[in-house]
Amino acid sequence: MLRVAILDDYQGVALAMADWRSLHPQATIEAFADHLDDLDAVARRLHAFECVVAMRERTPFPRALFAKLPNLRLLVTAGMRNAAIDLTAATERKVQVSGTDMLPYPTAELTWGLILALFRHIPQEDRATRAGHWQTTLGIGLKGKTLGLLGLGRLGSQVARVGQAFGMEVIAWSQNLTAERATAAGAALVTKEELFARADVVSIHLVLSPRSRGLVGAAELARMKRTAFLVNTSRGPIVDEAALLAGLQERRIAGAGLDVFEPEPLPREHPLLRLDNVVITPHLGYVTEEGYRLAYGHAVENIRAHLEGKVLRAMNQV
Repeated sequence: MLRVAILDDYQGVALAMADWRSLHPQATIEAFADHLDDLDAVARRLHAFECVVAMRERTPFPRALFAKLPNLRLLVTAGMRNAAIDLTAATERKVQVSGTDMLPYPTAELTWGLILALFRHIPQEDRATRAGHWQTTLGIGLKGKTLGLLGLGRLGSQVARVGQAFGMEVIAWSQNLTAERATAAGAALVTKEELFARADVVSIHLVLSPRSRGLVGAAELARMKRTAFLVNTSRGPIVDEAALLAGLQERRIAGAGLDVFEPEPLPREHPLLRLDNVVITPHLGYVTEEGYRLAYGHAVENIRAHLEGKVLRAMNQV
């Protein structure tokens, strides 16, 4: 009997998102809604499980954790890339890691939710109206404003198209972006310095890597207009958190829309939660019913293949 653990089922919906019963009687499935930060606590919880299903990077799997999980044979992660899994250690421990497809559009959609919330003060007006007030802020329109995209890949290009539909000027920069690729996406290639200086909203769409970690720091934030916003739906460590906090607290930029943090979940006492010029969402970029059904459905397929001695969507070679 294969014991399967589903981790970090925050909404308590994982078991309803796929046909897990199709794995019976060869497997038993247990879903955990709570998140554990402590490595030893994670190891104790998972010690008896041969298979673990992880939702993206919510629970890291470093080398030290693999060493504490002698029964683990299959680790399924949502998505085909997970920087929180030590694939070398998994391979050495003979743990097969497999992934799933993910939908390509939900994060781009959430990006625009954050941008609109910032420009039109939607969270503030919602709270004020519920408190008995009426029209307490003055919103800002998007038409004619400049959208600066830090990264113009799959997600950044989608955000660019929506910006064009709103009548915005779209500019972009990344380390490898060419003028031709930018033009094809409807954007103009500029330097990083020019992007931060000109943009009315800077939106980040880069993969976290050694060269992107801390890429947005005090110098970049200092170039932004005092009326400009920063939006991050990529990864928290791309932005220097201390520099961002200082910029927001001192009103050197107008505000920020943040869906990603370091660490996650965001601690309840975190200073970002006390700022009124920040719109915060709990890493919802990829979190949609359609996305969950796809990822968990593929997880079931991967587990079924494992039970049949096969491998689907391999991320390592065991």
